[in-house]
Order: sequence, then C-alpha cells, then structure tokens
Amino acid sequence: MRLKALLPGWMPCIGKLPDAPGDRETAVGHERTANRPAPEGEQERAERKRRRYGRTKPGSRLQHPIPVKSDRWDVNSPGFSEIDRVSHSGNSGEGEFAHSLNLTDIHSGWTESRALLGKSQVAVQQALDEIEKGLRFPLPGVDLDDGSEFINWHLQSWCEPKTIQLTRGRPYQKDDKAHLEQKNWTPVRKLLGWEGYDSPAAVEAIADLYRHELRLWQNLDLPAAKLVKKVRVGSKVRRVYDAAQTPLQRVLACGNAGRTRRQN
Repeated sequence: MRLKALLPGWMPCIGKLPDAPGDRETAVGHERTANRPAPEGEQERAERKRRRYGRTKPGSRLQHPIPVKSDRWDVNSPGFSEIDRVSHSGNSGEGEFAHSLNLTDIHSGWTESRALLGKSQVAVQQALDEIEKGLRFPLPGVDLDDGSEFINWHLQSWCEPKTIQLTRGRPYQKDDKAHLEQKNWTPVRKLLGWEGYDSPAAVEAIADLYRHELRLWQNLDLPAAKLVKKVRVGSKVRRVYDAAQTPLQRVLACGNAGRTRRQN
C-alpha cells in the first residue's frame, strides 16, 4: 500500500539522485561507544530497562496545572501534536550528551526533529520555537512528555502568549504518546541506534540531517496509512486503514494551513 502511493512521486527522480555526503558520517563516527565493554549480568538488565523507559525523570513542578491526556486523540485537522525527547547517551548517562527533540502532528503525521547537546530548559524552548516557526500549520495544542525539561515555567511562559494548550502524558506510559513513539523508533533509533554522541561536531551533523534531508524525506516523500476504525469480527478485531498519503498531502487537504505556510 505504501509502496504503491510512493512510486508516482519517486519514479521521475530515480537515476537522478545526488551522491551521498561523507562529512556527516565522519563527524558522527568515533563517538563514546568506542572500546566500551559489552554489558552483562546486572548491567544488561539495567540497559534493557533504560531502553524501555529511557532517561526521563518526571518533573515535579507544574504537574497539577497541566492536565493529563491519556485517552485517544480525535482530531480532523493538523496542529495538535505530541512532543518527546530521545537521549543518545550510549551505556553511560554521565555528563552532557546529544538528545533528539521530536514533535509529531497527530492528524497528518508531520514530524520535526532537532538535535540538542544537553537538555536544558532554555535549549528545549529555543528548539520548540524554531520548530513552531517552520511548521506548515498553526499549533493550538501540544502533549508533552512528563520530563522536567518540559514541565517547567520556561515552556509554560512560551505557550501562554501563543495560546497553545498544554497537556501531558503519564510517567512511563508510552501508549499515551503512541503517534510520537513510532517516530522515536523510526527513524531516530533506526538511524542513530543506541550509541552515545557527546561532541559538538556530532550534534551539529545530526542537527543538519534533521533540518534538511530527513525532514524532507519524512514529510514530503514517505506515505503512511492511518487507522480509520476497528471492526470486531467474532473474537478478532479487524483494522481498517485509509489510503496511504504523505504528511504534506494530509496537511494540504485541510483548510487551516495558511497560504504563507503552504508556500514554505
């Protein structure tokens, strides 16, 4: 289904693709995972737990004013989005290392990513400001991860003048942000793996990839089918999907994408 929707846009470009750049691979290579011993025993169990739950530490401030959103999102226009962070620390969580900040629109699947060195509240706010200015649609609401890098006064003060509605997920409940968790795995984890990156050169290379090639590929060239409904047939549940479309096609099909934003 996805390949059928993909081919009409890709066929004219086959055979005309430019050579892949080599500087980015060089910059990202030779990072913190070199010469690290393989985890075993208790370390292996801790690593499995870290991969399952990440390095997110729930923020204690502003939890009560920000409501919890755990039910299914039912939206028919782009704008309401989920935000999360993926750490690239390798086997050690000490010191500062790279993080991927991801935003995924629930209706269209439009995804924006930014690379950060560290997870300071100011850096997260600046990355979200850059993402918000480059979106093809307004941003009426965001559903946050429960980490302290999101649940803070910096982000609340950023959202209030823009009238952006804030909600948050429950700690360690990945199903609350199912749309975004798919994007955390594909392509972030599939592309960068579980290795650690802690140099400015590596973060800049990842950031350049996120802003250009990966952003265009995900949103303009990668169609996906959306779940329309579930039908119970006896003891089984049958899932019904719509026709595969790219995020850009879904955004353009809606009426709330402004003329100026469409042209960007």
